Amino acid sequence: MANGPLSGRVAVVTGGSRGIGGAISRILANDGATVAVFGLEADRDRTETLRASLNGSASRVHFYEGNVSDFTSCAGLVEKIIADHGQLDILVNNAGITLDKTIRKMTVSDWQTVLNVNLSGPFFMIKAALDHMIERNFGRIVNISSVVGHTGNFGQANYASAKAGILGLTKTAALETARYNITANAVAPGFTNTEMVALMPQAAIDIAKSRTPQGRLGQPDEIARVVRFLVDEGSAFITGAVYDVNGGMYM
Repeated sequence: MANGPLSGRVAVVTGGSRGIGGAISRILANDGATVAVFGLEADRDRTETLRASLNGSASRVHFYEGNVSDFTSCAGLVEKIIADHGQLDILVNNAGITLDKTIRKMTVSDWQTVLNVNLSGPFFMIKAALDHMIERNFGRIVNISSVVGHTGNFGQANYASAKAGILGLTKTAALETARYNITANAVAPGFTNTEMVALMPQAAIDIAKSRTPQGRLGQPDEIARVVRFLVDEGSAFITGAVYDVNGGMYM
């Protein structure tokens, strides 16, 4: 949609080449936004696959390589996007990894690696983008948390802690930026039909479904639609909120 409701807006989606991130990139681009997908080298080809599925909006999707766990990389990305596209309006912090083990078996490296990507990454991206958003008196920040940030999950102390931390980060960012017409909100998906979940043992997937009142996994597009709602100009009075999209697993 060349003249869609997000025409003229520039968005960054970290981990935006596939899964939930890919669905978010797709819906933003289809509604007219220029979308910068921020990912690792392996995400370059995935972004091209995403672009190939977009038809008329493919030209609005651009890949930028970097690592969200490194602040210098994040700051460089923001600087380049502003140089390339003139502005940055929407930031979706979606990139995440898992290294699942029980606390007894989890190494300090396992803990730090997941926290660096899943919690420090969103902080680094917000910090890198914030001065520009304040200067323009506009911004939409959406952080992707998880149902396990509410509930905890066996074997996921690092992941659950990072996703819980995102909730505190989101609310603090909302408080600090509200007077600048910037909103910060979180979306906490339940278990969703992505490559990351597909790597789980089938028994674990079956347990997740059994714990979900709707009895199924979510779909990436169902998460993306909530993100799209939150970045809309008409959602300006929503900030510091957490939207649970989990089929009833956590209420």
